[in-house]
Parts: sequence; structure tokens; C-alpha cells
Amino acid sequence: MNDKSISRLILGVSIFVFAVVVILQSKIFNIFPDKSAIPSWVFVLPKLNAIINGTCSVLLLLSLYFIRKKDISTHKKLNIITFILSSLFLVSYIIFHATGIKTTYGGTGPVRTVYYFILITHIVLAAVVLPLVLFSFQKGLQMQVEKHKRLVRWSYPIWLYVTITGVIVYLMIAPYYTF
Repeated sequence: MNDKSISRLILGVSIFVFAVVVILQSKIFNIFPDKSAIPSWVFVLPKLNAIINGTCSVLLLLSLYFIRKKDISTHKKLNIITFILSSLFLVSYIIFHATGIKTTYGGTGPVRTVYYFILITHIVLAAVVLPLVLFSFQKGLQMQVEKHKRLVRWSYPIWLYVTITGVIVYLMIAPYYTF
């Protein structure tokens, strides 16, 4: 596969994932119109997602540590594990939101403002980071080191922010879950 085909695939996957998430967030589609039919394991997914995000945060920090030590092999392995976990997160996130379960933040005052600031920046940057991470992976796996470094200057801090704020959003909204 040439670079042009890979770029098209990355953009196609990124647009598809973004469209799926937008459709699920709009609640125009859910696989369980009857909420009593939702399997009990689905209600564990938000906590699982927070655990995955937290793990990804730690792995990203370790990845940075090892690349600074010039240990490319460990850096690569950590990033592949992080990518796999992030992919599992995405599948879990889509499954949970496909159920149509409504989650509403119940905090008030300044904490509410902080929550929505974190949530909005998390959502916007999560949409932006997928193609950046995919392109970073492409360049890294092809050992196009300079291109990889240029991309990672953007993708790494955004990916780290998204994983950390994913945990924070969960911790802030979890007390208001009604399930």
C-alpha cells in the first residue's frame, strides 16, 4: 500500500469514527429502545473506559520516558499497546453509547463550568487526535523519523490530554449515573 492509499484510509477511518460518534451522541440511534433489555455488563463500560484511559495515560508517559532514553524498541511496544487499548476503548465507548443510555452531569456552580470546559475540550481534541495518532503511527512504523517527530509534537500532548481528561470526566459524572 502506498502513502497516498494509507493517507486516504486514515482519513476515511477518522471520518467514519467521527460520524459514528456524532450519530450516537445525538441519540437518534440506539440498539436497545427498551432500556430493560440492556445487558448488565454494559453498565460497567464507563468504568472500564476510565481504567483504559488511565492505563493509556501511564503508557504514554512511559513511552516518552523510553524514547528519551533512546530505547526505540520499548517505545514502539508501549505505543502499540496504547493504540490497541485506545482501540478497545473506542469499541467499548461505541457499544455503551449505542444503547441510548442517557448520562447527565448533575453538578452546579463553578464545578459545572469546569466539568463542561473539560468535557468540551476532551470531545473536540478526541475528534482531532485520531487522524494525528494514525499518521504518527504510520510514519513511526515506516521509520520516517523526522516526519514522525513533527507529527508527534502535536499528537502526543493531545492524546495524553484526551486520556487524562477522559478519566477526569468519568470521575466527575459517575456520581450522577442512574444505573
